[in-house]
Amino acid sequence: MDQPILALVAVACGLATVVWARSARRLQRVLGRIESELGDGSDAVVLARSSFRKEVHTTVLYAVLTVASAVTAASPRPATVVVFAAVLVPVILSLVSGRDFVRESRLAEERYNLERRAEEVLNQDQLAPQRWAARLAPAELPDITGFEVGKVYKAGTGLLAGDFYDVFRVAPNRVAAVIGDVTGHGIEPSITALQAKYLLRVFLRQYRDPAQALEELNDRMSALEPGEEFISLCVVMFDTEAGTLRWASAGHPTAWLWHEREVRPLRATGPLLMLDPKGTYISREIPLEPGDLLLMYTDGLTEARNGDQFYGEERVANSLRRDPGVAAEVLCKSLLEGAKDFASGTLLDDVAILALRRA
Repeated sequence: MDQPILALVAVACGLATVVWARSARRLQRVLGRIESELGDGSDAVVLARSSFRKEVHTTVLYAVLTVASAVTAASPRPATVVVFAAVLVPVILSLVSGRDFVRESRLAEERYNLERRAEEVLNQDQLAPQRWAARLAPAELPDITGFEVGKVYKAGTGLLAGDFYDVFRVAPNRVAAVIGDVTGHGIEPSITALQAKYLLRVFLRQYRDPAQALEELNDRMSALEPGEEFISLCVVMFDTEAGTLRWASAGHPTAWLWHEREVRPLRATGPLLMLDPKGTYISREIPLEPGDLLLMYTDGLTEARNGDQFYGEERVANSLRRDPGVAAEVLCKSLLEGAKDFASGTLLDDVAILALRRA
């Protein structure tokens, strides 16, 4: 053999021919399945057929190079030109199919761009509930000097929820704590919750009395386009200078206060918001001392179910009685875990829990 290097090239090209031929055979089977499932005109069939043709083209090219290299290695030099002229066969095939290959590559690019845009839309859809929740029940609350604040929020099975809470300083000596829940799930209850949350901030700065702020909020929210939404809401105002806690509740689940070594209920003092535009609300006031702890929550906590039994308000109160000195954040998290352990399945409704202790 006059040209051993060409013999080595022939062996390498032969192995490559086998590899590409196996790949082409597999693609042919895939193409057959796609054609039978989607029909001949779908983009998936066009792209699969293009890939198959390219695999066949590469297989033919390596087969020709194998034969050419082998023959050239064993033939006198004058035969070299004639043998390698066979390479023109796959080259001509490439030129003939070149326009189709370009068109199919553009189709593949367009398909990729469509899939990427679809993925971006899906990501936005997944992020939207998180962004709404971050506005309604933020993971971080501002530091309130003189108070220890704990909170927890767990989304239910709905896409968007109406649970919210808020803690903010109204005046140098007054701090407001708010928790609320709009009936239903979806974008409309979430928008209603956001409106109520920020309108209430305005009214609590305008009116010193929580009940008056609730009446103003009820009047304003009831004037919106009527629907089937109602809002349960509890507002607590801490006055550190007067040493008092003043609250009003619009049909919200009972809040609990650890005060004077016992757990006291802060019950509703008026109807649900948006139920009656002329609804009236009452504020109640009790003393506030260092170490007192307020616990507020939405009904997703107490309505956790195990068969016919609900987690209930008394279990919440008993958790506070057992360990009233627990950190506010720990109390919120342990209540949520307790409801999860109690429930026979996943918690379907959203759960928001807020706890504040006066230092």
